[in-house]
Amino acid sequence: MTDNAKIPDPLPLWPQGAPSALGAGPQDRPTLTPHLPASATPTAAIVVCPGGAYQGRAAHESLPIARWLCGLGVAGLVLDYRVAPYRHPTPLCDAQRAIRLARAKAAEWNIDPRRVGILGFSAGGHLAASAATIFDDGDPGAADSVDRLSCRPDALVACYPVLTFGPHRHNGSMVNLLGPQPSEEMRNYLSLENRVTPRTPPSFLWHTADDDAVPVENSLLFAQSLRRSAVPFALHVFPHGKHGLGLALNEPAVAVWTTLCAAWLAEIGFISRP
Repeated sequence: MTDNAKIPDPLPLWPQGAPSALGAGPQDRPTLTPHLPASATPTAAIVVCPGGAYQGRAAHESLPIARWLCGLGVAGLVLDYRVAPYRHPTPLCDAQRAIRLARAKAAEWNIDPRRVGILGFSAGGHLAASAATIFDDGDPGAADSVDRLSCRPDALVACYPVLTFGPHRHNGSMVNLLGPQPSEEMRNYLSLENRVTPRTPPSFLWHTADDDAVPVENSLLFAQSLRRSAVPFALHVFPHGKHGLGLALNEPAVAVWTTLCAAWLAEIGFISRP
């Protein structure tokens, strides 16, 4: 997909209206925009969750990421999830629905429903990791056929992610998601290092050591939990780089994360090896 390629139309996650909607405006209608590579055989797909402290969604962490994934032969599905004033569990419900919808559209979009991952940046990384640690296998009796499908992702990519609401938290993300005075129980519940189990999917994490917005401890704590649960993971910590780099095109020492991630995606069977 080239930079001049037409951007596909977004698909509403719930065509008849999203549950718990506070209104009927664009901010109340979460969508999934599919960027599909040309392929003779079904491809893997990755739901993309841009960051923005659960208050917005960064443009440089959405369309450019989908186009990078398409270049790897992976469908990039950009999720326009609901943010503040929406609070938990609304963003997670949107992410779970996006994964189910990708599987429901597998034949139409030429997607392998057994290779549907999720990727997120910063607070979008928290959302992606929430979907990777809080999921279900679908409700076989649901009236909506999409809800009969699993929302467990098959892979997680977390980029300078918010992952803990403990001492190393990004306070703005926590407040936007949980409110100004969340209970200790809720903070612990959504400190995702506490939610890793052997069913958490294989994970790729990267961070910079001197990130002054979201401390690197977020990724380190989560990686320790992955290790304890014997979940395969890759962790890359770069010495320097500001928060929010996205593809990091102007930071060559960090931009290699995309090459490392592509190699990891090949290792887990999401793409063919070069």
